[in-house]
Amino acid sequence: MKIGLIKIFMIGFVSVLWITACNTQNKTRKSAGIKFKKIVLTNDFISEGAAIGDVNKDGKIDVIAGAYWFEAPDWVKHEIAEPEKYVVGVGYSNSFLNFSMDVNQDGWIDQVRIDWPGKAAVWHENPQNKPGHWPMHTIYPSVGNESPLFVDVDGDGRMDIVCNDSEKKQIIWLKSPSEKESIDWKVTVIDDRRAIPGTHQYTHGLGYADINGDGKKDVLIHQGWWEGPADPAQPRWKFNPADLGEECAQMYVMDLNKDGLADFISSSAHKYGIWWHEQKKEANGTISFIHHLIDSSFSQSHSLALSDVNGDGHPDLVTGKRYYAHNGGDPGAHEPAVLYWFEYKPGKSPSWTRHLIDDDSGSGLNLVVEDINGDGLPDVVVSNKKGVHVFLQER
Repeated sequence: MKIGLIKIFMIGFVSVLWITACNTQNKTRKSAGIKFKKIVLTNDFISEGAAIGDVNKDGKIDVIAGAYWFEAPDWVKHEIAEPEKYVVGVGYSNSFLNFSMDVNQDGWIDQVRIDWPGKAAVWHENPQNKPGHWPMHTIYPSVGNESPLFVDVDGDGRMDIVCNDSEKKQIIWLKSPSEKESIDWKVTVIDDRRAIPGTHQYTHGLGYADINGDGKKDVLIHQGWWEGPADPAQPRWKFNPADLGEECAQMYVMDLNKDGLADFISSSAHKYGIWWHEQKKEANGTISFIHHLIDSSFSQSHSLALSDVNGDGHPDLVTGKRYYAHNGGDPGAHEPAVLYWFEYKPGKSPSWTRHLIDDDSGSGLNLVVEDINGDGLPDVVVSNKKGVHVFLQER
């Protein structure tokens, strides 16, 4: 009797191992079979950021970048504003990051454009298929930090902006207009105390998520975080100094090693390095981080996005080189303009497997990873000094 039970147990145990191995192999094959079809919208340097949206309400997702929008599915170029000529290696565009939303709630997607760090951020009002350039409105006169965040701060379902005011030396967030037809963005000062970090116009690194596990979202920079209050419209949040790694781009928070503590991912904007940062919490509540390298094979990963690329239920990392970020002055500037997705596998020692999307495009200051052609697979849209590119996922 005992021998029979042991045999049954062993058969069941082996079966579980076999099924697990097969599932792992299937997931590996699934990831290995992912390819991307490259579509060049333009080779001209027009913007360092991109956005998407159904601009003309024809049911298809278009691409927005700088002074243009590109009409799907043939990607016909239309002007949003009077174009300017930008030369690679010489100067910069007036379009560092692009986002899209219906700002004035008239039912049409508008463009939010972040200019040079510290200059005014604006939004261009969709003319509803009427001819001519889109009317421009100022959001705020001084939007600093090189990775301003486009996130829903107050939970009202509408996107807001987290940044700094480099002129007034403040950390702020800008609430998007909540009333229909309104165009006013309300300012909340997160911190304006003397000599606070993160207020320089060229500050690198910004995140918005619950880092300390109190259920309220915090604002992160690489020198620490501002603890979010119950009401995010409350001014002067508490700052907690900490070593959150090197200067970086966007900072994404999640429990990466499944130990119940929030970790985060960041990348070097101008040097080499992509990291995950493991949170440790002492008995007295003191929080610190251990820094782990994910990859250092390419430089200038000035934009990050998280998306489940392979459909395994885990968010993967998508990033690339910001080609000629400082016009050739950064380490590795002349190396290929690569674009990658990193397959994330959680666990006590989480791992990221690098997969090449392209080696002649890279990324800018923000990129889009969303399904733009309706086939259920996340695609990638990038814009930088190499031009504007769409990568349609194929399996």
